[in-house]
Order: sequence, then structure tokens, then C-alpha cells
Amino acid sequence: MAYETILTERDGAVAVVTLNRPSVLNALNVLMIRELREVFAALEADDAVRAIVLTGAGDRAFAAGADIAELGALPNAVAAVALVHNGQGLTLQIERMRTPVIAAVNGFALGGGCEVAMACDFRIASEKARFGQPEVNLGLLPGYGGTQRTARLLGRGMAMYLCLSGEMIDAAEAKRVGLAEFVVPHERLLVEAKRIAGIIASRAPLAVAAAKRAIDDGAELSVAAALELEALHFGTLVGTSDFSEGTKAFLEKRPPAFTAT
Repeated sequence: MAYETILTERDGAVAVVTLNRPSVLNALNVLMIRELREVFAALEADDAVRAIVLTGAGDRAFAAGADIAELGALPNAVAAVALVHNGQGLTLQIERMRTPVIAAVNGFALGGGCEVAMACDFRIASEKARFGQPEVNLGLLPGYGGTQRTARLLGRGMAMYLCLSGEMIDAAEAKRVGLAEFVVPHERLLVEAKRIAGIIASRAPLAVAAAKRAIDDGAELSVAAALELEALHFGTLVGTSDFSEGTKAFLEKRPPAFTAT
């Protein structure tokens, strides 16, 4: 399917989704959010896709925030809340997908762009990447999950700094505070992201999905409840053909051929 604001490609079991509005630094407008929600739903439904890389077109930006022209045209608070709920719907969708999503941050990830990157399972940053929540400069606060995910990922203090100051941090600082898991040379970004996505795609897909759910859901529970959730996922996996194939392949000293059933 052709999209106006994004590009998609496949490399085996890895899908690459590219935000494609480089003339406006890949700003997230309503159309892009709708198309992203459609493409992620389609990829989630495709069992042949086992990992997704999300990146931005061009060398300057992953996504430099929401579309300011659209924000400026909001007529009232009701319309603003509806816009925010739409963006939050996208970030929740990404976060809750069984298929892992890796953000390959190639430049500015600001405002909504930073929020989308935080909704991904982890982030690989180019040395050129810059992260920030500059909404206070527009008289706003982060609306696509920025106040909540910064606090959960980085702690209250760093969340306060980013959301109250509107300042940007570079890739090295993002890695130091936990906003980026890896920093790589700019020209190697997509290669590294696809390499790591390929490793994940080669693993047992049901186990990958269960580990993702256990980590995300367990973070909201007490340790005791989270451990019980982990045990339930573990027990469920023992009844799958992926578990049977994985253990059999290990004993036979051969690569496993997982089928996700």
C-alpha cells in the first residue's frame, strides 16, 4: 500500500518504516499519525514480520515534533484534547505491539518525535541525534506521553528538566540518562538498527512477545505480582511448538526454525 507521509520496506523478517516529510523535518501531522497507525496495525497482523525499525527520512531529523501549523489552527480545548488523544493512541499502539519496534534516531527527536521514540522498545541514536521536549516554548506541555514516559524511563528529575526547560540533549547525554540504549556513527545507524532487529527476528517470536509483555506489564505491578506474571508467561510458552523446536534444536546442535505457533 502506498502512503503519502511514510515509506515502508522489508528485509526478510525485518520491516523498516520511515517518516517521510523531510522538508518539514518529518513533523508529525494528523495524516502521518493516521498512516503510522495503519501501517503498524498491518505489520502487527503479518506473522512474517518479527521486528520493525522506525526512522526518519533525510539526515536532519527523526521527527522534529508535531506540525506547528496544525497546532496553531486548533480552535478550542476540545479540538486540542482530540488531537492529543490521537497522538497518544499512536504511542500506546507502538508500546503495546507484540512485534518489537526499534527507533533508529537519525537527527532531531523533539516533542512528538521524542515521544514516539520513547514509545518504541528501545532507541539506537546516531551521533547527530538530539532529543528534547520543547513544548513549553510554545506555551504547551508534551501531549503524546512525554510527561509520563520521560518520568518512567529517566526518573522524575530528568523528566522535570526536559519538560520544564525545553532544552535539548545530545546523543551521548541521552545514552547516559537512559533515553538511548546505543549511540553509533551516523552512517552506520540503519545498518546497526537492522542488524539488531535481525537478531531479534531470528529468536522465538512467541518468547519475544511474551518477554516484551512481561517487562511492560510487570513495570506497573509489585515485584511479587510481576514475578507471578513472569511465571505464567513461562508456563504458557512451554506448551508451544517454538519451545519444542528451540529445545530440540539446542540438543541437536542446529539453528532453530521457529514457526510462532
